[in-house]
Amino acid sequence: MDLGSILTNPKYHDLFSIIKGFRNGMVYGARIRFPHALVMQFLFGSGTLEQKIQRIIEATVQHSKNLAFFVTIYKTLMVLQRRIKGREDSADSFIAGLIGGYMVFGEDNNINQQPHAFPIFAAVVWGIVMWQFRYERDVLQGSLQASMQFLYNDSEVFSNLGNWLWRNR
Repeated sequence: MDLGSILTNPKYHDLFSIIKGFRNGMVYGARIRFPHALVMQFLFGSGTLEQKIQRIIEATVQHSKNLAFFVTIYKTLMVLQRRIKGREDSADSFIAGLIGGYMVFGEDNNINQQPHAFPIFAAVVWGIVMWQFRYERDVLQGSLQASMQFLYNDSEVFSNLGNWLWRNR
C-alpha cells in the first residue's frame, strides 16, 4: 500500500486530519506571530539586535506551539466524542474548546500573559468561540473565520502527500 492510498483511506482520515491540524497550527502561528513580533520589537523593544531577534523567535515559536497544540487537542477531543457516542452533538465543540483552551491558554508564558490571569475565563471563551465557529460562524469577525477555516476545516482536506504536508490545498 502506498502513502497516497493510506492518506485517502477513510479509516485513517481522523488521524491524518489531526496531524494536518497540528501542521496548520504551526504554520499559521508562525505566519501571524513573526511579522507582529518583528514590528513590535523594532518599534518598542529594547536591548541589542541579538536580544530582539531572540525575543522574535521565542514569541513566534511559542505562538506556533500554542495554536498547534490547541488545534490538536480540539480535533482529538472532537473525534473521541464522536467515536464514543457515534455522532456529534452541539455541545461537543464547546467541550473540546473548553478543555483545549484551559490546557493551552491556562499555561503561563509570554503569549498567554493576559488569558493566564483568568484561565477558567479563557477556557470558557474558547469553548464558546469553537461552538460559534461550528454552528454560528457568521457572528465571528471575518478574519477570525478565515483563520479558523485554515486551522480546523482545511486540515480535513487532503488527497496526497503534497496537500497534506507541504501546501494546504
